[in-house]
Amino acid sequence: MNICVFLSAADLDDRYTQPAREFAELLGRGGHTLVWGGSESGLMKVVADGVQASGGRLVGVSVDFLAAKARANADEMVIARDLAERKALLLEKADAIVIMVGGTGTLDEATEILELKKHGKHDKPVVLLNTAGFYDGLRQQFQRMEDEGFLPIPLTDLVFFAKDGVGALAHLEEWSGLQ
Repeated sequence: MNICVFLSAADLDDRYTQPAREFAELLGRGGHTLVWGGSESGLMKVVADGVQASGGRLVGVSVDFLAAKARANADEMVIARDLAERKALLLEKADAIVIMVGGTGTLDEATEILELKKHGKHDKPVVLLNTAGFYDGLRQQFQRMEDEGFLPIPLTDLVFFAKDGVGALAHLEEWSGLQ
């Protein structure tokens, strides 16, 4: 399965890097392909290293102004013109999406993917990997949106919140078995 992972390119502490490394190793050992932003820095590098070292493939989609930070030894690397094209290519190349910890760029990617799913533009599973409770506040906000009528579909049909990588991958594999 081609699994797109949206996540930070920042250098983060062990509370985030260790779960990311464990998830990456699960992906690689499972024979999955990582589809990611292509960066050779921060958490993006940690995940790419883990997937590659565990036998998985790497498909990167960088963007023109970040091309100098793109991973040289990816199995495939595409350079998009801008961030909008990058998001479209990442979604196109993916069978499923996992959103890990990140900043405004990750949040932008997450909300666009969820908006597209809400409007039926894709039916790929979306998992929010809630490492160390990072997305507890966002989950609460999404629940409020559902409770108050802002979501036209049930939250559970839009996104799955996983506490760890094992739960995230199990959800994706269950979904792919239903296809």
